Amino acid sequence: MKRVLTAAAFLMALPVAARAQCSVTAVPVTFATYQPFAATSLDSTGSITLSCLLAIGNYTVTLGPGGGSVAARRMANGPTLLSYQLYTTAARTTIWGDGTGGTVTVPGSCLLACVRTLTIYGRVPARQVVRPGAYLDTILVTMSY
Repeated sequence: MKRVLTAAAFLMALPVAARAQCSVTAVPVTFATYQPFAATSLDSTGSITLSCLLAIGNYTVTLGPGGGSVAARRMANGPTLLSYQLYTTAARTTIWGDGTGGTVTVPGSCLLACVRTLTIYGRVPARQVVRPGAYLDTILVTMSY
């Protein structure tokens, strides 16, 4: 019993800035070659790994808008845009964003140490007429606790 109280007293004595030490790493969502006249959407996945030490409590993970808005993301190849979206589930029905425009954030919690890998489910809708080339977008991942 005395050890638990000592550990609790030690954690409470740490400065706020020293409590949580977290890092976020990402594996990008990389789509295969898009065929503009294909009848089906193009799907792919990526991931985000969160690693925290001395973190106690709840957190949320948000995805920024990139080159469009969180509700209507777009990759660019010069002036040409290709619509796509990022989702929280394999069913690709819930848009992962910042909680605005019908999007959701992903919650979690940590008790001292945690590592969590979150899958990002991407989709490029079918039948978009675009020119050939490489289409890119950059999404900011934010973990708030």
